[in-house]
Amino acid sequence: MPEDMNLEIAAALSEREEREAGKKRRWEELVEIVEVALLAVVAVATAWSGYQAARWDGRQAFLYGSSSSLHFEAEAAETLGAEQQLQDITTFNTWIQAHQQGDEELADLYVRRFSPEYRIAFDAWLETRPFSNPAAPPGPIFMPEYRNPDAERAAALNERARSMFEAGTAARETGERYVRQTVLFATVLFLVAIAQRFRFRGVRIAASVVAGVLMIVALLGMVSLARL
Repeated sequence: MPEDMNLEIAAALSEREEREAGKKRRWEELVEIVEVALLAVVAVATAWSGYQAARWDGRQAFLYGSSSSLHFEAEAAETLGAEQQLQDITTFNTWIQAHQQGDEELADLYVRRFSPEYRIAFDAWLETRPFSNPAAPPGPIFMPEYRNPDAERAAALNERARSMFEAGTAARETGERYVRQTVLFATVLFLVAIAQRFRFRGVRIAASVVAGVLMIVALLGMVSLARL
């Protein structure tokens, strides 16, 4: 009789151990599935984030380069505009001298040497009777009709260069945000790797949960960023 009881107790204990071992295997398998899923998602997200960071870095370089080129063009146009304005002003001063001396033939020669835009302003300035009207503007360049195409082109190019530079700065900031997301995904990988080292159920699950939450935060941050 005692031997039968011992056999029954041993069988019950063995069955209990098998059930506990089965439960342990099931939760370990479940945790491993979750960890594998985390690793798969993070691997894809990390690759995408790195790809976008590289694209935005290239975009930044292109925009900064375009901004520099536009600045050079603007400086060249500004120089041409200043030279043309100086030439017109010098010619205007010699016209004043010829006009005051009564040499209208020489004065007409100087008028023909004005740039087309300056000539329009000059004609409008003459209509203000500058030699008898003290309220007249001091010269053609002070007339609203006066235009300097090269100077205007320089201003437009500088504005485009400024816009390009700002866009390049925005591209750099976007690329940096993608890099930060990559760092977060690397942290998730680290947590998953650490979790796999633990054999205590609570600690391993806690580490996996933290990794999962951090992964969701990183994914939400990544999908909110602009893409190229």
